[in-house]
Amino acid sequence: MKKSASAVWQGGLKDGKGSISTQSGALKDIPYGFNTRFEDVPGSNPEELIGAAHAGCFSMALSMMLGQAGLTAERIETHAEVTLDKDGEGFSITAVELTLKARVPGANEAQFQQIANQAKAGCPVSKVLNAQISLNATLDA
Repeated sequence: MKKSASAVWQGGLKDGKGSISTQSGALKDIPYGFNTRFEDVPGSNPEELIGAAHAGCFSMALSMMLGQAGLTAERIETHAEVTLDKDGEGFSITAVELTLKARVPGANEAQFQQIANQAKAGCPVSKVLNAQISLNATLDA
């Protein structure tokens, strides 16, 4: 399976602007730029998109692994916080913190934590990121 996305950039780094689109059309010509990335101006940025991809991938991996254990989640809510740090002349994504809240009838805490950590390690997006990935998982009663 192959999926694609594209970006168009015009101008210099600080005064330029770009747009991001995905093959599915879920994102179409979404604006981004230096100011949306570093100055809190409305618009998207690569780190937010990586966070969304990671949260979505992890949630699906967790659902699959819970199913393999005979469990079905009523709700999985994952938040991904992506850290971008200065790295010499450039920047690097150094960490992703996944915060998970899930309602899984029949799961005990130890089983849930084990499966959640397996999902963190097994998620394809986790595998592609060269960053410290932490998980704070909460099983709702």
